[in-house]
Amino acid sequence: MPIKAVALTLMFFLSLLSVTGTAAPADNRETIMVLGLFKDRAVIRIGDQQRILRVGETTPEGVKLIEADSEKAVLEFRGKKNTYFLGQQINSHFKKAVIKGEANIWPVNGMYLVGGAINGQPVKFMVDTGASWISMNSQHARRLGLDYRVSGKRSSVSTASGVAQVFLINLDRVRVGDIVLHQVKAAVLEGHSPTNILLGMSFLDRVDIQRKGQMMTLKKKW
Repeated sequence: MPIKAVALTLMFFLSLLSVTGTAAPADNRETIMVLGLFKDRAVIRIGDQQRILRVGETTPEGVKLIEADSEKAVLEFRGKKNTYFLGQQINSHFKKAVIKGEANIWPVNGMYLVGGAINGQPVKFMVDTGASWISMNSQHARRLGLDYRVSGKRSSVSTASGVAQVFLINLDRVRVGDIVLHQVKAAVLEGHSPTNILLGMSFLDRVDIQRKGQMMTLKKKW
């Protein structure tokens, strides 16, 4: 992520922090959620309190940031460590995850970006309701170990640059926040486009999409 984009994103999250007060009461610290991820820093919410942490720093609630990058954060609480992805909410006692079957997404520079995983490999998605499928370029596919040329069905799609050749494949498992879906159709485009992996309608059609202000919430259909 360019330095300017990181700075703008941090300014956005700092504006959120300015409206919070003192530490939340003990009974309101049951959940921790990661709102933003950067190299060696993270924006997290503990109960209803939002904090920006650098690696090695500890919140007033006792949550310490061990490591962070653009995909995940490792947090320590009461001597126990847990790994978090964007939008994932976990019980702060770390006994087990609170599986709510949902993902909360906030806009970053006008784009709804959310961490997730494809077949267990961490990725960052950009929500795109205009995309028919989860869509990625060939470099993304190779990094994820997807043999799309062998298992995929060749097709073509219309893009802003014209007609492009794609390979349609099925992804065994896709996770976004706490939502896990199986057998999700995806498209692999040869070349460098799209830059981000697009979370398209092959996933979004299988969840409920709700909005509250700027926040977008995806909820699994049970």
